[in-house]
Amino acid sequence: MAATKIVFLILPHGGLLDIAGASQVFFEAKEYGVDLQIEYCSFEKSLSTSANLPLGKIGSYQSQKFKKGDYLFIGSSAEVKILFKLKPEQALLNWIKDAYNNGVNICCICNGAFLLAQTGLLDGRNCTTHWKSTGKLKEKYPKANVQENILFTEDNRIYTSAGASSAIDIALHILSKLKDENFSYKVSRELVIYNRRSGSQVQQSIFLEYRNHMHAGIHHVQDWLQENLHKKSTLESLGEIACMSSRNLTRIFKRESGITINQYLSMLRKERIKQLLMNPDITRKEIARLCGLESERQLIRLLHK
Repeated sequence: MAATKIVFLILPHGGLLDIAGASQVFFEAKEYGVDLQIEYCSFEKSLSTSANLPLGKIGSYQSQKFKKGDYLFIGSSAEVKILFKLKPEQALLNWIKDAYNNGVNICCICNGAFLLAQTGLLDGRNCTTHWKSTGKLKEKYPKANVQENILFTEDNRIYTSAGASSAIDIALHILSKLKDENFSYKVSRELVIYNRRSGSQVQQSIFLEYRNHMHAGIHHVQDWLQENLHKKSTLESLGEIACMSSRNLTRIFKRESGITINQYLSMLRKERIKQLLMNPDITRKEIARLCGLESERQLIRLLHK
């Protein structure tokens, strides 16, 4: 099966963090073995970022070929006034629309939503942009259902984000759809992001919560529990992972995360059970085993707790 392609359409005077943050998420995912192909394109022959960093020669968007399930990221520009004046050739707008109609997912970073709005693909859809520009987006494109005070939106394969650091949030969210929440959290840890944020339509996951601390030993224990739910553990063995006594582990885990180890483990199991129950090919007995439980009865009791 061919790799999933992640293509970034870079706009004139694009935000450096917007593109760099999102693309780094997918680069780290590749390092973990996800089959991704990351590429960049533009409709300009030469580009520099909003911080005046020259980008050199970037290939034309016209050379890009997509398949169903690929992703097209539309970058941001330094100022909205540039996008107001931007009158892209109809071929570019058709290219974006054709990509979407052929099953490509479209993701706008920050005020890249203004370019996507010109295609009509935001008409009747939930969307957002940088908080300074939501009013202007509403005014210029009244058919778009512009949302305020949220980090990102997802509506029928079209994603929009508030920009800057939220580009990382939406990239991690997309990665969780390509793989799963636990894998997405592995990548966020690689980027030293221990407090992932979600858009308004995405509920928090236990894989994301109770990690907003910087204690390396407790992170190691949380990592081990997430990745080894099927294995039995003791306070002594977890203490070895954290490089501390079992007594200290109990105390420090509660101090750093706000909950006990048993509470955290139960929440992890409930989340994994809910994910596995969506697969009709796995029996409840097998789900119980994969989650470190001794019987289906334990599984039912945990879900009802």
